[in-house]
Amino acid sequence: MTEGRLAQNPRRRTGTGVDVAAAKGDPEAMTSYFLVKYLHVLGAVVILGTGIGIAFFMLMAHRSRDAAFIARTAAIVVTADMLFTLSAVILQPVTGGILMMQSATSLVEHWLAASLLLYAIAGLFWIPVIFMQIEMRDLARLADAAGQALPPRYHALFRRWFLFGIPGFGSVMAILWLMIAKPG
Repeated sequence: MTEGRLAQNPRRRTGTGVDVAAAKGDPEAMTSYFLVKYLHVLGAVVILGTGIGIAFFMLMAHRSRDAAFIARTAAIVVTADMLFTLSAVILQPVTGGILMMQSATSLVEHWLAASLLLYAIAGLFWIPVIFMQIEMRDLARLADAAGQALPPRYHALFRRWFLFGIPGFGSVMAILWLMIAKPG
C-alpha cells in the first residue's frame, strides 16, 4: 500500500484510512494495522479510565478530611499515574505515528492537527498535576504524623489540582471524539 496507489484511486480508501482493496492481498498489512489501532485505542482507554479513577479517588479522599486516608490514597494515585497513565501517554504518539504511516494519513487533516494540539494541552496540564499529587501526599503524611489538620498549602494545591483537571481531562475527551468522528 503506497500513497501513490491511494492517490490514483481515492475510493479504495475506507473510513479506517487503509487501502483495503490493496491490503486484501496482504493479510499481514491489515493485521498489523488493526493490532496497532487496537493498542492506540487501548492507550486512549487507559488514559481516560485512569484519569477518571484518579480524580474520583482523590476527590473522595479529600472530602474525608482525614490526613492519613488522603496520604494513602495520594500515594496510590501517584503510583497509578506513573504505571498506567505515563505508559499510555508514551504509547499514544508511537502508535498514532505508525497508524499515520500505515494509513497514509497526513498532518494536514484538521481532526489530526486538532488532536495533536489538544494532546499537548493535556500534557501541559497533566505534568504539573503529578507534582501537585506528590506534594499533597507528602503534606498529608506530615499532617498525619504530627496529628495536625491539613495545612492551607494542601488545600490550595487541591484546588489547583482540581482546576488543572478540567482542561487536561477535557482535552482528552475532545481527542477521543476527534479520533472517532474524524470531522473534515
